Amino acid sequence: MTTTVATVHEGTGNPYALSHLDALESEAVHIFREVAGEFEKPVILFSGGKDSILMLHLALKAFTPAPVPFSLLHVDTGHNFPEVLDYRDRTVARHGLRLHVASVQDYIDRGVLKERPDGTRNPLQTLPLTEKIQSERFDAVFGGGRRDEEKARAKERVFSLRDEFSQWDPRRQRPELWNLYNGRHAPGEHVRVFPLSNWTELDVWQYIAREDIELPEIYYAHEREVFARGGMWLTAGEWGGPKDGERVEKRLVRYRTVGDMSCTGAVDSDADTIEKVITEIAASRLTERGATRADDKLSEAAMEDRKREGYF
Repeated sequence: MTTTVATVHEGTGNPYALSHLDALESEAVHIFREVAGEFEKPVILFSGGKDSILMLHLALKAFTPAPVPFSLLHVDTGHNFPEVLDYRDRTVARHGLRLHVASVQDYIDRGVLKERPDGTRNPLQTLPLTEKIQSERFDAVFGGGRRDEEKARAKERVFSLRDEFSQWDPRRQRPELWNLYNGRHAPGEHVRVFPLSNWTELDVWQYIAREDIELPEIYYAHEREVFARGGMWLTAGEWGGPKDGERVEKRLVRYRTVGDMSCTGAVDSDADTIEKVITEIAASRLTERGATRADDKLSEAAMEDRKREGYF
């Protein structure tokens, strides 16, 4: 694991100036170390998606050669992509990490949660997530949310206080001048921490390319059987798709973001290398969630409503 080295910033001639990616990396490493110093039991949300993979990579950098002092937490909807779950398990084994899994299916089997008519389980993740945080007494929870993804996430601070019910109140946001983070919280409360807040999707991919970070193969163009619904290409599965009249066809696609199969759409793409993906993203005028996440299209305030209830 390498550490950040100052490079000459193009056009300045200053050997101590950090490049754009180095500055983002340095900020994230500082946040991880700040949390390690302020909190007793932090945890990293890790789904096997690219943003959580990037977070783990940065955490490994922050504490090398010591092990990462946090465990991982995944809320498993039961409708996750098999390729992503396989990557998750291989990564946990490779780094000798502890993984907590909160299962939506368990809550459905016990009758605590009910399946939605549309088959999507993303909105059902909130209760398993919040109860796992409470039962394990996690006092800081790292999430991979970025401000460029969605307008509700753009409102959130790097340190985002959640009350004893894991709910978010935008009015309780704290100022973060000069990168000073206030982690104070009452018993039962916790803080969601977003070390990638200031990154964009393009930053993420450029950093992944620079660091040669492995990703699940579904982030690159591949042939897949999909069907059209709500302006997106969805993968057929036990969650309830396709319905009568929805024709399955094989297309060359890739995923920009990865979540529940029932609400995460693929995009037509021939970007089968990281260089092609970066070129494709640089030309895109739609955010990854805006283009491919049905759960964000339920209403104008869908994400903010879920965040107020305790969602990521």
